[in-house]
Amino acid sequence: MSNYLRAGRFQLDLSETKIMGVLNCTPDSFSDGGHFVTPQAALERAAKMIDEGVDIIDVGAESTRPGSKAVSIEEELARLLPVVEVLVRDGRVPISIDTKKTAVMRAVLELGVDMINDVHGFEDDGALATAAASNCALCIMHMRGMPENMQTNTQYSDVVGEVERYLEERIISAEKAGVAQNRIIVDPGFGFGKNPSQNMMLIKQIASFVPALPKLIGVSRKSTIGYYLGDAPVEQRLHGSVTLAALGAWLGAAVVRVHDVKETGDALKMVKALKNSK
Repeated sequence: MSNYLRAGRFQLDLSETKIMGVLNCTPDSFSDGGHFVTPQAALERAAKMIDEGVDIIDVGAESTRPGSKAVSIEEELARLLPVVEVLVRDGRVPISIDTKKTAVMRAVLELGVDMINDVHGFEDDGALATAAASNCALCIMHMRGMPENMQTNTQYSDVVGEVERYLEERIISAEKAGVAQNRIIVDPGFGFGKNPSQNMMLIKQIASFVPALPKLIGVSRKSTIGYYLGDAPVEQRLHGSVTLAALGAWLGAAVVRVHDVKETGDALKMVKALKNSK
């Protein structure tokens, strides 16, 4: 597996786990919906994450929480474009866009974004061809169903094997479309059509999972954290989120997608210290 991910204007060194900071320009995301829905608030949040040491900023304008409804292309772009244009121009960190719509991908790639993070595995018509025609990185994620119904079917005979097979098939499709392997990172989809036990199994086996490619995990503040903390609400999941992100990094995750950048950064410094101890 290569230690580098080609992402638009950047080449990311993955020999140490990188932090992807979540920036939701949405009114209804499960954790911070409505906090950064105006361009000014979103840009202030992005600046704070950069100060805290974020490595990638992942901007989303359509909630993918369980039960959420899709928004129109026009609405998604209206939320995204004013923020993305400024962040790309800033140029200090790679900018990723969390979208599953080809039309949105085209619009943000024209602005020069560095990564597309697609919870639906680039299955939308034309998505792979659109990404292949750019030099962006692709984060290919597994999700069964769509956000509005993904938690209604969490039955697997072998969750790790089934998720891995899906991702391997999407990787083959991406490569056939012209995407070089050094532009691809995969995400098992923690919380997307899986129950708490299945989510933990995927993290536990992250090192052997799709071994040829780097892995991204997004565990931050999710309901599985709340489940194992005695049904803790979102605002009480910080310590569990940081702990699981650090353990995921220890087990082999190349990128952790988080809301709490500084706290996760401190935890990853301890992971690095432990790995480098003699």
